[in-house]
Amino acid sequence: MSMPIESMLLAVNSNFLVFSVSSDDMMGQSFASLVPTVAAAESAIGLAIFVITFRVRGTIAVESINSIQG
Repeated sequence: MSMPIESMLLAVNSNFLVFSVSSDDMMGQSFASLVPTVAAAESAIGLAIFVITFRVRGTIAVESINSIQG
């Protein structure tokens, strides 16, 4: 589920870097440094979901996680 978000962030990151180099402006490179921060936050949220699921259910079995869908 997070792979499309990661690929969009990578595309935006490369656009920031290319336009920053072509226009001799450092603003795009500073925005590009924010993308790993967003990716790290996304990973932390995913890990938190797994930890909460383990605490509530006592297991992280795929069969029991499928019952979360609503």
